[in-house]
Amino acid sequence: MRHTGSRKSFARKLWLGLFVLAAAGAGVGLWGPWGKGKAPVVPAAEVKLGEFVDYVELRGEIRVRSSTVITAPYNAGDLQILKLCRDGAPIKKGDVVVQFDPTSLQRSADQYRSTLRQVEAEIQRANAQQRLREEQILTDVMSAQFGLDRARLDASTRDVISAIENEKNLLAVAKAEQKVREVETRITSSRVGAEADLAGTLRRRDKAQADLDQAERNMAALTLTSPVDGMITILPNSRARTSILGGTVPVFKEGDRTYAGAAIAEVPELSTIQANAPVYEADRGKVALGQPVTVRVDGVPDKEHKGRVGDISTLAKLDYSSYPTRKSFDLTVRLEQPDPRLRPGMSANFRVEVERLPNSIVIPAGAVFDKGGRIVAYVLANGGFEERMLEIARRGDGQILVARGLKQGERVALKDPTLPVDQR
Repeated sequence: MRHTGSRKSFARKLWLGLFVLAAAGAGVGLWGPWGKGKAPVVPAAEVKLGEFVDYVELRGEIRVRSSTVITAPYNAGDLQILKLCRDGAPIKKGDVVVQFDPTSLQRSADQYRSTLRQVEAEIQRANAQQRLREEQILTDVMSAQFGLDRARLDASTRDVISAIENEKNLLAVAKAEQKVREVETRITSSRVGAEADLAGTLRRRDKAQADLDQAERNMAALTLTSPVDGMITILPNSRARTSILGGTVPVFKEGDRTYAGAAIAEVPELSTIQANAPVYEADRGKVALGQPVTVRVDGVPDKEHKGRVGDISTLAKLDYSSYPTRKSFDLTVRLEQPDPRLRPGMSANFRVEVERLPNSIVIPAGAVFDKGGRIVAYVLANGGFEERMLEIARRGDGQILVARGLKQGERVALKDPTLPVDQR
């Protein structure tokens, strides 16, 4: 019995020992691949054979090719903004954009209107007086004609009167005829004089009417409306600079005074919206017409806008925004499907696709490290990460084109495995 019990005890110990050894072996097997390089806490990426895309990144803004500028009227006297449309507000054709104070022109118009009424009253009074004079003259004509007829009647009795009386009658006839001629001449001269006086008065009336018409046109010009549908952009008021040196220029606001012809607001035609950015000399040789462009607008961050390079200026201009100054070329991007939320003046980032290289060894930019001037990557091999020098062909947007040092299918660390965990 004791012999049988000892066998069973020995078997149990044997199985227990084998279990412990198996567990230990499994533990070694699990730990073995990571023993060299702390790989469990280092993320890795696969080296791929794919397409490398080279980009040029720019900074610009949204603009429009065509817009309508609303300017202050000419010959409208002192101009002060009474009402002004809100900057950025949507607007329809015919809506009021800016209303200037009409007080000064209203006084002038009232004065011209008063002058016109006075002159018209003078014309009516002169016409009435002329009619009275003509009626008086006509009375004198009738009287003279009656005298002439009577004198002629008296002269017709020469056969029954003496020669002396006959001579007297003939003299009376001649005198009556002379009086008729004098009255008729007085009528003519009176009419000529009246017409001359009336012509001067009519010229005064025409001038007063012209002045009034001009004043009313000027008053109508004080209300500026939008010629098209769009969105209002209030322009800077150059006369309201807050600082002599380098100060900002505020936009026009209600109460501001301005000058004739000043640009007050702009209505951009949103159908002609585009994107513009400066291209510096170092990148100019890479950029060409028709290249695809991705535009990310700060004001519309939830969408990428696609387009193509539509135009590049032939002449460079100096950029004084940094020192030393650099030369740049204006680049225009034609957007394929402009978002209706885009507005002129919005800032944007441009990513111009300048080249595509197929069948390239590509790794993420985060897998390349600079070790004292040596460009290296850490490749997963033999249960750990080994350092390997690289030859870089191109650097792109988050991508590295490797000319030598890696093979397709290998895995590279995305963080430096030689650093402590808390410094990676």
